[in-house]
Amino acid sequence: MINIVIEVSKYLMILLIAAYTYWNFSYFRFHDPDRQGSVCIRQNITMFLMHFVAYAVLFLKSEDERVLLFYLAQVIFLAVYMGLYKIFYPKRSRLLVNNMCMLLCVGFIILTRLDFDKAIRQFVIVAISALVTWIIPFILERVWQLAEIPWVYGFAGLALLIVVWVIGNNSFGAQLSVNIAGIAFQPSEFVKILFVFFVACMFYRDTEFRTIAETTAMAAAYVLVLVLSKDLGSALIFFLTYLTMLFVATGSWLYLFSGLISGGGASVVAYQLFAHVRTRVAAWKNPWADIDNRGYQITQSLFAIGTGGWFGMGLYQGMPYKIPVVEKDFVFAAISEELGGIFALCVLFVCLGCFLQFVLLAAQMQALFFQLIAFGLAWYMQSRFF
Repeated sequence: MINIVIEVSKYLMILLIAAYTYWNFSYFRFHDPDRQGSVCIRQNITMFLMHFVAYAVLFLKSEDERVLLFYLAQVIFLAVYMGLYKIFYPKRSRLLVNNMCMLLCVGFIILTRLDFDKAIRQFVIVAISALVTWIIPFILERVWQLAEIPWVYGFAGLALLIVVWVIGNNSFGAQLSVNIAGIAFQPSEFVKILFVFFVACMFYRDTEFRTIAETTAMAAAYVLVLVLSKDLGSALIFFLTYLTMLFVATGSWLYLFSGLISGGGASVVAYQLFAHVRTRVAAWKNPWADIDNRGYQITQSLFAIGTGGWFGMGLYQGMPYKIPVVEKDFVFAAISEELGGIFALCVLFVCLGCFLQFVLLAAQMQALFFQLIAFGLAWYMQSRFF
């Protein structure tokens, strides 16, 4: 009986997220706020239905009452969060809020399937982060002096990166995190926000050559410390985020192409200097050449995606544990295997919708300071998703 429920549920979940994704883009067809609001309500209903179906299956398979309690905690959190968000952010984008909540739902579903304890910890982090976001509007509206202290952001972020470089934990060849009270976290995730604020403040002042040179020097220091920490993925994200913000602030194609050429050259140097970079590039080019070693993670993820096909195996019907570190780097493969390729593609389209909405909101802003922040965070978010 449970297997029948799982089989039916996977098709129902695909149908629900496909409908959600369709409304995600049909939203832009309407200019009437009432019509847009109607689309957002449909999205909310679809999201909660999909969430319910998934956790019903998770409970039936695990027979763990904690799963039910966790589900109820999420429903209460999402309902309260979306309700209070319109109070703290009256001019919010409902579509963007909906998309972020949908992505949270998908993340909690698959993480509960893979590792319940980690799902609980992630939920606590999300809840605390939500409380922080409710404070931000009061700060930005009342403290315009925040735009006057760029070097505070710049040096604070750089100091955090140096701390990770000196005492950080080594993970697969790179120093990424530090432990505080037994909890490991990546300071670079917070530093990215400080970095965006630093660049936005500098270019808000002016875009004269001296200012650009000073900002570029600080950005180069960030990238250098990340390279020394062998966190080349984050180094690339910082570099591209800075280049995007520089182009938005100046509109100079010369700066853009010069940066791309310089970045390409730096990538070649990094490839020659770091063995783990060469290993990853080789695995990316041809993972099948060394399927039992450096290509193992990629090939197992490809097997999982292929096994899932368009409609997936169903929750608890796949074997995602064969993929190393599946709950982190390759969670997309787990989604594809058990929930299906159509479901996974819809998740990507929702991510794309978030990015497009960020860009549209940034383009509508009058103040250059906030426009640059929006563009910087949009690019950072897009790089994390894709």
